Parts: sequence; C-alpha cells; structure tokens
Amino acid sequence: MARFSFLKTTSVLSSFLALTSGQSSSATVGSVSSSATSYRPIFTIPASADRGKDVLPNVNDPEAVNAQNVCPGYKASDVKEDKRGLTAVLTLAGAPCNAYGTDIEVLKLRVELQSKSRLAINISPAYIDSSNSSHYILPEELVPRPQAEDDYADLDLEFNWDDEPSFWFSVTRHSTGDVIFSTEGKKLVYENQFIEFASSLPEDYNLSGLGERIHSLKLNNELTATIYAADVGDPIDRNIYGSHPYYMETRYFETDDLNRRTLITNTKDTPYIWHQGGEYGKRSESGQKGSTYESFSHGVYLRNAHGQEIKLQPDSITWRLLGGSIDLFFFDGPTPAEVTKQYQLAAVGLPAMQSYWPLGFHQCRWGYRNWEEIRDIVDTFKAFNIPLETIWLDIDYMNQYRDFTNDPVSFPLSVAKEFFKKLHADGQHFMPIVDGAIYIPNPQNSSDAYATYNRGNESGVFLNNPDGSQYIGAVWPGYTVFPDWLAEGAKDWWIKEMVEWYKDIPYDGFWLDMQEVSSFCVGSCGTGNVTLNPVHPPFALPGEYGNIIYQYPEGFNVTNATEAASASAASLIQAAQTSSATTTPVYARSTPTPGVRNINHPPYVINHVQGDLAVHAVSPNATHHNGVQEYDVHNLWGHQIIQATYDGLLEVFPGKRPFIIGRSTFAGSGKYAGHWGGDNSASWYHMYFSIPQALSFSLFGIPMFGADTCGFNGNTDAELCGRWMQLSAFFPFYRNHNTLSALSQEPFRWESVASASRTAINIRYTLLPYLYTLFYQAHTTGSTVMRALAWEFPNEPQLAGVDSQFLLGGSILVTPVLEPLVDTVKGVFPGLIDGEVWYDWYTQTKVEAKPGENVTIPAPLGHIPVYIRGGSVLPTQEPGYTTAESRKNPWGLLVALSEDGDASGFLYVDDGESVNPEATLEITFTADKGKLNAAIKGEYKDTNALGNVTILGVDSIGKVKLNDATLDEKLVSYDKEARLLKLTGLNEATKGGAWSGDWTLSWE
Repeated sequence: MARFSFLKTTSVLSSFLALTSGQSSSATVGSVSSSATSYRPIFTIPASADRGKDVLPNVNDPEAVNAQNVCPGYKASDVKEDKRGLTAVLTLAGAPCNAYGTDIEVLKLRVELQSKSRLAINISPAYIDSSNSSHYILPEELVPRPQAEDDYADLDLEFNWDDEPSFWFSVTRHSTGDVIFSTEGKKLVYENQFIEFASSLPEDYNLSGLGERIHSLKLNNELTATIYAADVGDPIDRNIYGSHPYYMETRYFETDDLNRRTLITNTKDTPYIWHQGGEYGKRSESGQKGSTYESFSHGVYLRNAHGQEIKLQPDSITWRLLGGSIDLFFFDGPTPAEVTKQYQLAAVGLPAMQSYWPLGFHQCRWGYRNWEEIRDIVDTFKAFNIPLETIWLDIDYMNQYRDFTNDPVSFPLSVAKEFFKKLHADGQHFMPIVDGAIYIPNPQNSSDAYATYNRGNESGVFLNNPDGSQYIGAVWPGYTVFPDWLAEGAKDWWIKEMVEWYKDIPYDGFWLDMQEVSSFCVGSCGTGNVTLNPVHPPFALPGEYGNIIYQYPEGFNVTNATEAASASAASLIQAAQTSSATTTPVYARSTPTPGVRNINHPPYVINHVQGDLAVHAVSPNATHHNGVQEYDVHNLWGHQIIQATYDGLLEVFPGKRPFIIGRSTFAGSGKYAGHWGGDNSASWYHMYFSIPQALSFSLFGIPMFGADTCGFNGNTDAELCGRWMQLSAFFPFYRNHNTLSALSQEPFRWESVASASRTAINIRYTLLPYLYTLFYQAHTTGSTVMRALAWEFPNEPQLAGVDSQFLLGGSILVTPVLEPLVDTVKGVFPGLIDGEVWYDWYTQTKVEAKPGENVTIPAPLGHIPVYIRGGSVLPTQEPGYTTAESRKNPWGLLVALSEDGDASGFLYVDDGESVNPEATLEITFTADKGKLNAAIKGEYKDTNALGNVTILGVDSIGKVKLNDATLDEKLVSYDKEARLLKLTGLNEATKGGAWSGDWTLSWE
C-alpha cells in the first residue's frame, strides 16, 4: 500500500503541540528542536529527503540521442550450426557510439530449438574485460532459465538471420509463413547500461502483458510500457508494483476456400461469419463455402530483471534495457490457452495450489483500532448474515509499525489469545500485513530495543552502502534497514522471525507490502541519524494534524448538484490559495563515462513513474553482500521476500499450503503467492480496470488476483460498493479494503450493499467446488482461472478488445455493470456463431441472442448478470457461512446441455490444505442422450450426499433413474417450456457419499 499513516504514539501529538506552540518546524535531517519539554518530540524527516534529481525520460526528451542513428550495429562471424540451432560471434560493425554507456564490442549469440513449442535466442557479452567488468547477467539460481527438452522436432517456429546492412534476425511461424518477430531494419545496440532491439508489428496488433500497469487488456499502439517496481498508487498507464517482461500476441486471419490467409487489420469492425449447415463461413451467391476466421497466438518472454521500457508504436515494438542480456523465449501456441500453458510450464512455473479457505470472502481496513473493534466487525458480519472467511489487519496492529510486533496497548497479547480462540473455533482466519523494511532502533535509548533487527544485524542480512556501512532508509516506523536476500542466512533469519511471532499471533498467512522495495527517502538518509529514531515520515498523513481530506464519492455530483457545486467551488478556492508559481525545471542529464556505470542516474532515463530511480525506493547503489548492486536486481526484491515467506509458512504449518498475497511480483511469483491490485481508488474507472488487471495476471501465471473491492483511496458510496462487491465475487481473490480516514465500507454499512453482497457471495460459495477445481487445473496444467473472452473463443476477432466481460473458467460468463445510474448493461455472447448456448444463471433458461449482437441486458441495482455455457457440468455445494461449513454440505450438479444435448465437467476434491494430499478424488462428468455419467477416480473419502441435480436445456423426459432405481416423482420437477429438469432431495439415495462410486442418472 503506497499510502500514508501516522505513528500511534503520544509523542506524535506532543511533537505536533510543540510545533504549533512556537517550536521550530524547519529542522533538517540530523537536527531537532532543543526546547525543553516533558516529552520527547518526534523528528519529521523533511519532504526534500524524498526528492531526487529532475530527470526527463528519454522518450520525452527532444535532446535525446537516437541510438539507431548513431550506433553501427553488429556483424556476425564464426557461425556454427547444429541440430538444435546455431551459435555465432557478433562484432561491432563500426566505431563505438557509446550513446548511453560503453559499447560491448564482442557478443555471443546462441539460438536453440528448446522444445516442440519453444525457441530461445540469447545474446550476451562474449567475455568480460575492462569495458564491461561490472556487467550483470541474471543468474539461473535467481530466475531459472527454461531448459532444452528432448522433443523439439515439431517446433513450428523458424529462426532466420542476415548480416546486411548489419545483423538482424527474424522468427517465423512455419505453418503459416507469418513473421512473428523481426529486427530487420533496426540495429542492435548493446552497451554496459543500455541495450536496444526492436521488432516490426502488424497494423492493429493485439498484444497483452508487459506488466504491471493499470491499462486495458489490449495494449495501445502508442504506449511506453516501463518495467520497474514502484511504490506508487494505481496511476493509469504507468509502471507500478510488479515486473513481468512477457507478452502474448494474437493475429487473426481470414482464410478463403483455397486456404489462402489474409491478416485481419481491423478486428473491432470485422463482420461475423455466419454459422450455416453445421459449418461456418461466408457463402458465395452460388452457395459454395467462402472464407472463415482463424487465429494464431504466440508468447514472448524476455528473461531480464533490469529496469526497462518497451515502446509500442503503430508498427513496431522496441525494448530498451538498463543492463543484463537479451534472453528471449518464443512460445508458439498456437491458441491463447496453449501459449499461457507453455509459458508457465517452461519459464515461470505452475501456479501455487491454493487452500480452500482463501477462496472465501475477506475483510480488511487500514484503521481498525484494537482487537475489540475487529471482533465487533466479525460479529456484525454474522449479524447481517454476510459470510466472512478472513479478517485482515493493516499496519495498525504493530508496535510503532515494526514487523513481528503488536501494539501492547491497542492489540495486547492478553486479548489476542481469546480473539484467536473464538475466530479459529468459528472456522475463520486472520491475515496480518508485513512490510519489507526493518526498523533500526535508537542506540541511545535502551527502551527502543528491537530484537528482530538485532538478530538480523548479528547475522549480517541487511543491505549495505557501497562503502560497506549499513544502508538506512525510512519507512513507516522511521529509519529502517532492508533485508538482503542475496546474503547467506537472510532467509533463515526471516523464517525464524516468522516462527517466533506465530507463537504470539497465530496468523494463517502473510500479506506482504512495501516490497518493491520502498523507502521514503533518497539514499541512506538514516546514516548518522538513527539517534533520532523513531522519526516521522516526510509527508502529512490522513487524519493527522487536521489533515483530513473531505472527498465526496465519485458519483456525488450527479445526484447532489447543489452540494457538489459548493464543494467544487471550495476546492477551486483552496487550490488557488495553495498553488505556487510554476517554473521550468532544469533536467539532469548524465554523460556516459567509458568503462564506468552510473548506477544512480544511468545515462538512458527510462519512463519511470517516480522519475529518479532512487525516489520512494531503495537507491540503485545499495549493495548486497556478494557485491551485486540493487540497480541490477531491484525488480527481484519483492519476488525474493515472497520466496522466503513461502518457506517460512511451510515451517510454521508443516505440510500445509502457504497463503501469501504480495504487492510486488516478478515472473514466477505465482508459484508461491497471489497478488492484489494495489492502491486503487473508490472510482468506477478503477473498478473497470480491475478486470484487465486480473486478466493480465492470468497471463503472468498468477491466477490468485483480486482488487481492493469498493476502492482503497477515497470515499465510496452504496451504488459503487454494491456493484463492486458483486463484481469481485467472481474474482479468484475477494477482499474489501480501504484507507484510513475514508468512510467505512464494510458491506453491512448499507442495506443495498449488504443485500447485493449476500446474493453474490451465495453464488460464489455455491460455485466453490468449481472454483477450487479451476485452481487445481491451473496448478497442474497451467490453465487460467479467470479468462478473457478472446482466449476461450480465439476465432472471433471481434472479441480481441473485450475486457468489460470475462469468464470464470470456461463455463461462467460475467457481464458486470461498470458505470453509475444505469439499470442495464451491454454484453456479447461469444461462440454463438459456432452453435454455443448460454443460459441465464438466475432463470436457468436459454439466452436468445445473435452472433456478434451487443445485447442490452437488464441489470437493476443489486443484480449482476451471470451466464452458464451450454455443454458444461458444474459441481456445486450448498453454501455455508464459511468455506469449512460449505465443505460439509450436500453436493449439487448444474448440467447445462449444449445444442446437441451433451455436456461435460470435472471435479477435484482433497482435504483442502495439504501440499501433498494423501488421497484425492477426480470426478469426470459426461452427459449425452439423456444420461449423466459420473466416473470416480481416487481414494479420498467424502461422505457428503448429492442433494440436487439441475439440468438445463432438456427437451423431454421419461422415467428418471439413478442407476437402475427410478426416482420418486416427488423428487422430480420438469418445466417443458423452460426446458428445465430439477431433481431435489437426493440425499437419501446418495447417503453413502455422492462420489463413493460411479453412477448414471438418466431421464429418457
């Protein structure tokens, strides 16, 4: 949370009183007022401490050198081919340009056919000399490199290269002849602090990924996608917390009856090709089959952890890196689903299998003041009958914001014991926030001792300055140090702290924050100043010193015009009073020094949201114990603390699946953790953007994603919160969370929101078996949990840019309302062109729509349109108040028949928590010709009965039988007009357990 807090100590107020009574408030770092008082004032770090140099991103700098114009490129020699690819030496083709560093004169190229779906291209320095002695190549032990496999013969990708006018290469899809990547016409630039290469792209390309940022799923063709982990709110189109240098591109083709393909360059307005006579295609006047649509997708992964930016232009993509190597991997798909699986299986690993309980509803707030208040929150959820699985605590619980502590006054251990006893007895859970920084105690104050720091310091696990002294920044508790995850013993120290803390606070998982890694000052600002600790952050905080922002909910001006006008006028007056004259900044520009890297201010300035790389972050020159500088591994810090925390939770809960939600992630973090969308706002646009953000993390292999429901910053209102609570009910991770000093937004605060939440949570909990099964499939195969329509229906070009609707798995379609003051929403029903059928979740009747039609759907307040895909068998369970209660309830099946009267589905069952379950169940469902078969595999014992079966799309029925036994007519309900067959009260017939053996249900 890139947010603001305040030190919950009486000395904060005392310091404020001292300042307002005439004491100096202009102290600088290293000094404090000496006025005699009966208390110890807290020193406030000046705001200037978090201001870096004014830098101008090169993409916006009219004076910036275009490396393509001045650099010579490379020439290839000593080319050697083998059965898997080739190697070559690349030598600078002319005089060094040294545009943004020192040119590396000799490179090595390795091209490798790694598997039947993957091609690798690596370009790195041929050897180390004085010109690149500090060049950092990402070690495989930090970020594993995809390895060559035995089977590579059927790879559909070809590598080609040429040396004129300088070295360039291309990657072509053999089956179609389509060039998916080509650097022709662009020079390769490779310097010690700057690497540039580019590829052409087709018109109106469909490219997604390159995260993390708030953006539509389909990336604009005029966008600079910067990748540099940043502690910042959720600005649009800027780099934020995570680093994922990976994209997927889909190209659509129109194929005629002679199998000639034409690339489609306008997917949005492409007409639908109508489904006729069991086939689809444009028909000529003579009735002969005409053209059809098809698509081909591929993925591109750059294994590089340095700061970088990717410039997307109408006809090209240009990568600019601040170091490392060009380590590219191409995944040939050809479907979106296959690309995603290939990326996860080979490059970043399969997602962690989630336990059952994290799939419930979670509640958090920055500002819960004590155990009694959160006990009251938990009880109030129960009183309003809104299911609550997990209560979360933000930094309020800590003793002066120090990790692995609790406030002895507000959150005493004496009260905690009873709180946790009841919480866990009720089948509910607790998640605390833990920050990345560690407080460094005041050496002149024995009462300020902090054992976590002492143990870490003794073990030598904190980052240093280049001179070997300890790097001391500032975060919530004051001056802080930062774990060095490259140091021997750092992970062991962290794990021991987790184990010891659990003895006092029996948490159920970890919420990792501020791990970009964030610091509130530039450089080692605490050096020489730790005797001032604890100190105050260098900014005003919500609710502190009268700094309260009276922010009206976003839709307030629509229905409260008079009050809104008054508020707007007041804001304009205040802005006029506080504004200062603007001046034209003088930008700092770095000049390359031959053979030397400028770590803090590299000559090439990436388009970083904070400008200077050291602002609000640990500085690039912070040094690890093995000599590596933070410049080279900054984007990995959040990933590494996730890894350490995962191992710590395995130590605390042996054999149980760790549950981690982290803010800063890297390629591969999904093996260990989920992610929340960060510090969004209570706004309709942020509610919309949560969908493409979630879909992007599906691409990145981190399916456990959710946004701060109802918005983190600012004040929400009943309409926004109600709509958002229903939307997030269909996200993998479901949590309501907001900021200190904003209006409380627990769903019980408004009856309309409470009602909408109960409805949505009821659907979610009914579908928990389906959702859990989706996670199992993601964990074992690399499939996605939350899906874009275009991924599931890849031959409909019109779906390429759709991200206001989404699929949960392949069978649930969600069309949320994303704007205020409406009671309808528009949506498309994919697949109709190919005979797909969709059923309304609520009426369980078939949707009447035409292919490509943008249907106006009724959506009054409190209603979120949800649809079931024909051909699906959905496992359900009667909802309980908690997931533990739900797991004890009878099973159900929702069978949605296709137009042909068939359906299929899958259910996975285990104990819901073990890393390696002793026994499991896998149930495969198939429906056809009036029969539903359940085939059971596995030894896990589940004794819950099958309570009901609902079958949609049934044209007629005869005797209804379970195996050979005819069911009592009282258990059977059939509506011929609605084509709906309902079987209820099956508990007695299946009392031995719904999955105790194979069975067949027939109705014809």
